[in-house]
Amino acid sequence: MNKVQVGNFQIGGGEPLVLLAGPCVLEGLERCLYIGRTIKDITQRLGIPYVFKASFDKANRSSYHSFRGPGVKEGLRMLQQIKDELQVPIVTDIHETTQAEPAAKVADILQIPAFLCRQTDLLHAAAVTGRVVNVKKGQFLSPADMRNVVDKLHGSGTNQILLTERGASFGYNNLVVDMRSLPIMRSFGYPVIFDGTHSVQIPGGAGATSSGKREFVEYLVRAAAGVGIDGLFLEVHDNPEEALSDGPNMVYLDHLEEMLKDALAIHEIVKKKL
Repeated sequence: MNKVQVGNFQIGGGEPLVLLAGPCVLEGLERCLYIGRTIKDITQRLGIPYVFKASFDKANRSSYHSFRGPGVKEGLRMLQQIKDELQVPIVTDIHETTQAEPAAKVADILQIPAFLCRQTDLLHAAAVTGRVVNVKKGQFLSPADMRNVVDKLHGSGTNQILLTERGASFGYNNLVVDMRSLPIMRSFGYPVIFDGTHSVQIPGGAGATSSGKREFVEYLVRAAAGVGIDGLFLEVHDNPEEALSDGPNMVYLDHLEEMLKDALAIHEIVKKKL
C-alpha cells in the first residue's frame, strides 16, 4: 500500500489509525479552537495522529438559506489561525477548481465532496497542488467505480490519495454502509478512511435540511474498524443541537474519547491481518 505523508506522520500501510475531525463548518474561531484543542488533547492521550477538519463553504446545503460558512478568504484565514495555534494539519473541502490553489496554501489535505467525486477538472485541480487529496465516495457510486477516480488522480500526477466511505443511497432520504466497500477501495493501493458521521445522515430528511441518527455512529465506527481502515473521519461538536450544519449526525465532543478507545482496541487486532 502507498503510504500518504501528512505533516509529520504517515497514513496507511500499518501506520497508526488517524483521525480527521472537527465541526462541519467554520462557525466561529473561538468555538473551532475549543473543539480542535479538546480533540487534540484526546488524540494525544490515545496516541492518534490528528487532522483538524472544517469547511469554509458548504456549497451543497439542501436549502439556499442554510448557513454555508465564512467563505474562501475569511475561512482560509481562520483555518490558518487554527493551524498555527493547534499545530496540527488541516483538511477542508473544495467545491470549485478556483478554490484549489488558495486552499492548498493552508490545508494539508484537500477534500473532494462526495457529490463532486467524478468531476475531472476538480480532481485535477486538487492533484496538481501537490497536496494530499481525500475523495469521498459518492452516494451514487459503487466502491469499484472509485478505481476511475484514482486513475484520474494518477493521470493528474499524484499518488497522494485517500479514499473515504460515507454511505450509499438506499431509496429516498436514507443511506446505508456496505462494509465490503472498505476492502474493495483499499485494494486500489491507497489508505481508506471511514466517515462515521455522514454515514448516519438522512439527506433532506427534515425537508429543507438534512437530519441524521447520531446514535448509530459508534456502531458503524466499531464495524468499520473491524473490517479494516486506516483512519476515521468524524464531525464533532460541543453542542450539536445548536450546530449551524449537520447537527443531527455530529458526535458530541464529550463522547468522542470512548468511541476512539473502542475503535483503537479493534484496530489493534485487525491491523495484523491487513
